[in-house]
Amino acid sequence: MSQNTSDTRPRRNFLRTVMAVVGTAPLAPQQLAGAGIAALAAGSAAAADAPPPSSTPVLVGYACFSADEAAFVESMVNVMCPADQYTPNGVDCGLAIFIDRQLAGAFGQGAGRYMSGPWEASKPQMGLQLPLTPAQFFSAGVAAANRQCKAQLGKTFDQLAPADADAFLKDLSHGKVKDDELMLAPWFNELMYPLFEQACFSDPLYGGNHDKVFWKMVGYPGLPATHTLDMLNFRGKPYPGARDPKSIVDFS
Repeated sequence: MSQNTSDTRPRRNFLRTVMAVVGTAPLAPQQLAGAGIAALAAGSAAAADAPPPSSTPVLVGYACFSADEAAFVESMVNVMCPADQYTPNGVDCGLAIFIDRQLAGAFGQGAGRYMSGPWEASKPQMGLQLPLTPAQFFSAGVAAANRQCKAQLGKTFDQLAPADADAFLKDLSHGKVKDDELMLAPWFNELMYPLFEQACFSDPLYGGNHDKVFWKMVGYPGLPATHTLDMLNFRGKPYPGARDPKSIVDFS
């Protein structure tokens, strides 16, 4: 989560833990309607040999976030994924849009979850036991995080300088930020960070990984991604197909 672009390896350490989720199915496939972040700024005229523009539509506007929640998430993804030689910043990669769509959809509304209680304390390996849907837990967590951020630093999270925001997120993840109303470490580690990972490596159809930027970064060819012979022929060598990954949209 470091903003220091001269030290890119530590801030990209999350890649080591999420390779298993590269290309995983999104949490709420039915949530395709609506809007997403503002379209990326138009670049200069493409050169004659430039690759064709992405066929994946860019979603615009938020379907779930309040203004405060949007500000928090946009700041968070930009701190966790600052612009550098590998990717644009998190907002321009579509990460906030992906998180918004997941929380607005079936996953966020708790579809398929047991929601009848009783709600009792349990062992950590049993996961969170909460009378809240993921969307409700998200909203409560943003409010609690901003409350503690303002109490400790005099500002809401989106108003912090990048280095201070980075340090605050690290404290959240390590359980150093306490709130009387909500457990912030599980909120960040078990809801927000997994959504961030999924936003990076999901199919671009669902809002994140705009223009397949993370797939290209790690050399993932997209769909289909079952290449038995290629694994033998290209072991230890760049796979040519990874230069132009294929999304669900490409097969539509």
